[in-house]
Amino acid sequence: MKKKVLSLVLATAMMSTLLAGCGSSEGTTASGSSAAGSSTPASSQTTSSETTGSNTTTAEPVTLKWAIWDQETTQYWTDIKEAYEASHEGVTVEMVDLGSTDYMTVLATDLSGSGTEFDVVTIKDIPGYATLVQKNAILPLDDYIKADGVDLSKYAGATDQVTVDGKLYELPFRNDFWVLFYNKDLFDAKNVAYPTNDMTWDEYDALAREMTDTTFGSQIYGGHYHTWRSTIGLMGVLDGRHTILDGDYEFMKPYYEMVLAEEKDGVVRKYSDLKTEGLHYSAAFSGGDVAMMNMGSWFISTMITNLKSGEYDSSLCGNWGIVKYPHAEGVEPGSTLGTITGLAVTAATDTPDAAWDFVKWVSGEEGATVMASSGNFPAIMTDEVKDMIAGLDGFPTDEASKEALTVSNLYLEVPYAEHVSEINSVLDSYHGSIMTGEKTVDEGIAAMNEEVKKILAQ
Repeated sequence: MKKKVLSLVLATAMMSTLLAGCGSSEGTTASGSSAAGSSTPASSQTTSSETTGSNTTTAEPVTLKWAIWDQETTQYWTDIKEAYEASHEGVTVEMVDLGSTDYMTVLATDLSGSGTEFDVVTIKDIPGYATLVQKNAILPLDDYIKADGVDLSKYAGATDQVTVDGKLYELPFRNDFWVLFYNKDLFDAKNVAYPTNDMTWDEYDALAREMTDTTFGSQIYGGHYHTWRSTIGLMGVLDGRHTILDGDYEFMKPYYEMVLAEEKDGVVRKYSDLKTEGLHYSAAFSGGDVAMMNMGSWFISTMITNLKSGEYDSSLCGNWGIVKYPHAEGVEPGSTLGTITGLAVTAATDTPDAAWDFVKWVSGEEGATVMASSGNFPAIMTDEVKDMIAGLDGFPTDEASKEALTVSNLYLEVPYAEHVSEINSVLDSYHGSIMTGEKTVDEGIAAMNEEVKKILAQ
């Protein structure tokens, strides 16, 4: 199982690292470090929380300073703040918007100074998480997790992949994962059965080819790939045996060959054309000439919103559905790539117990409900949460689409390691060379292997 193997790999690589949980957040007392930088649970602290049911009060008023981005355009920040304050008398959450551009860099700079006042920070990406861990800017949460009985299995393996030398420094509260979108009207027009929740990549390829129509003026693409490497070159990591940190990328070869053959045969738009034209994946699917598209769960809310507003033509893409991400032969259905958004407690906070309680609540089932109510995907996908998302006005009504929300194994698109940014840059570069024909698949993979092995040897 990749969850266990990858966790071990990442630990030996110095650190393990990337959307978005815990056991019960009710009826517990927030416990943890008694002072900034310590992970020893505190039994007596004036700012520690005392919980009764789901309503938490504090011995004295507490203000938690929380680092976020894009407050005005991201409603769930405010939803979380208001819901937490409503159920935690005496706690005020002060959101500080650092902007989305270079958010993690700005945050790392702030936390490196002596005057930071942040208690809780949002972790946007894995390289940024690595920086904060290396700088000792955030606290390990393991003692808190153990004391409060947080069930990490509810994260579908994501926490294993951000464990650093056996320690966990963040909890995910948001999780976006890849699914397969499809246009039901196009399948109905050809009298072809819809995609299923258990398709191998070979079955997907055959179905995409069956749906393709290369007739000029009425062209239908069986599939569509965004230009991101994760939609093509990383299909192989779902087998549970490989990661992008391997230094040997032969496992990517059959997937590059599959996609390049699909390009050649007109099954999908060409990578080079997409780069030149700048065609966004949303425009491609909403245009009504794409039968299937593998994309992140975040596109679900986009589809719902834009169809309601009329931005998308319902006659072209209004009859849509989703199924689980395709997988290699022998891989468990529901295994998928994902991105997480996490929360961490700063080493500089004067109220670590209160900060932990906020992290635990937001990342737990109560916070998940708040996220789901606005159509966003929380880290914990309980039956209640899945019902909420599936019950949103505009979500596909078929059972297969609802079932697609169940994830069995979540593998981060970019797992964490000491040199993950350098490795990712190398793979991006040679991915482009392969897709544009500048290098053959064998040449590109050989170059990846050579350069990444040099990085790993540092």
